[in-house]
Amino acid sequence: MDMNQTHLKGALDRIIADLPAIEQELNAADAKLGDGDTGGMFARVIGAMHAAEVPSNSDLGATLSAYARATAAATGSSLGTLIATAMLTIAKQTKGRMEIEWSELGPLLEQARDAMSARGGATLGDKTVLDALDAVARAIKGLSDPATVHSAAQAAAVATLEDFRNRPNKIGRARMFAEASIGHDDPGMLAVVRVIQAIGR
Repeated sequence: MDMNQTHLKGALDRIIADLPAIEQELNAADAKLGDGDTGGMFARVIGAMHAAEVPSNSDLGATLSAYARATAAATGSSLGTLIATAMLTIAKQTKGRMEIEWSELGPLLEQARDAMSARGGATLGDKTVLDALDAVARAIKGLSDPATVHSAAQAAAVATLEDFRNRPNKIGRARMFAEASIGHDDPGMLAVVRVIQAIGR
């Protein structure tokens, strides 16, 4: 089965189930680099998307646009803005389409990555959510089986998180204490890993 609205809603359901643990872990990770509120922000965003009223017969573009609006209304944080930007970017590419082939997901994530970079000013290698998203996009590019897509995405996200753990953050608040950020996970990258893991449960 190709990717459709049911997959998006099912993914949100599974993330919601894991959200209490994810929120605490992201807050703890952010406390080492910032204000310690990334988990709370992420929980508001996911909650808002989950509560968004989206007709069951909506196409993918309309569904993602609704999620993006819910995200923007829930938070004005930098990470929240990037999440909304990513969803709007993919929404434009899937407008009017009820489903897409799984093999299209990688290129769509690449477009989202580029839009997030342009909006937030980060580049690959800065130790941000972009690095995790880039790794996932490249790992799943061309894959057509959903189980294989998930396995490859999870492996890429985890490997990237581990690879960047001992690097300094080069952008955002953490950049002011770059050396202190070495040895700690970036909350945005960690969020990508936990979301992918939750979706696969």
